[in-house]
Amino acid sequence: MIATILLSIGIVFLAELGDKSQLMALTFALRYRWWVVLGGIATATALVHVISVAVGHFLGAALPTGVIALVAALMFLGVGVWTLRENWTAPEPDDEPKPPRSSKAPYFVVLSAFLLAELGDRTMFATAALATDNNWFGVWLGSTIGMVAADALAIAVGILIGKHLPERAIGLAAGLLFLYFGAATLLTTVFPGLGLVAGAALAAVVPAVIGGVLLIRRVRRRAPKLVRTSV
Repeated sequence: MIATILLSIGIVFLAELGDKSQLMALTFALRYRWWVVLGGIATATALVHVISVAVGHFLGAALPTGVIALVAALMFLGVGVWTLRENWTAPEPDDEPKPPRSSKAPYFVVLSAFLLAELGDRTMFATAALATDNNWFGVWLGSTIGMVAADALAIAVGILIGKHLPERAIGLAAGLLFLYFGAATLLTTVFPGLGLVAGAALAAVVPAVIGGVLLIRRVRRRAPKLVRTSV
């Protein structure tokens, strides 16, 4: 059992390094409190790896990963649009203060995003493969610990970055990153033959264009204020 747990921790931890899950964890850490993000990730990971273990150890069948990926892509795009809208409509530093916005249940946002993102991901297949020849509980426990540990590193990076950036800039950057995740997931799902580099480049066009539009609008929005101040 202990050997299975340690093996699962090592394999999943290494598989998660540089994966989109770490980028998602970092992005969420820029927006929400670290324990909320970690709690959502841990819950989603435990649920996904239960499915992985069942698939590998009991069923030996695959999930409809294409449909799941499409739903995940749409969710990423939706979260990106919502995040940009929330931060874009926030008052400027010199504007009149407005009442604070109500909470949008960040725990469930993190939970659902990771749940959809990890279904059909390489980590899920690695966990399913481990469960075919090893103790299923040890694989589940070790893979969950390994993934949470890898994403905790990304959360720590997000906390360090967040201390040196304005809150509004963090929110806009997070929204653009989610648009990128959504576009990349959508492209790789709809066009499976698309290469990794080509898919990443095409996906980057979406946040680049939207970010450019927002920047232009921001300049135009501030121009009348600068004129009035100079007069």
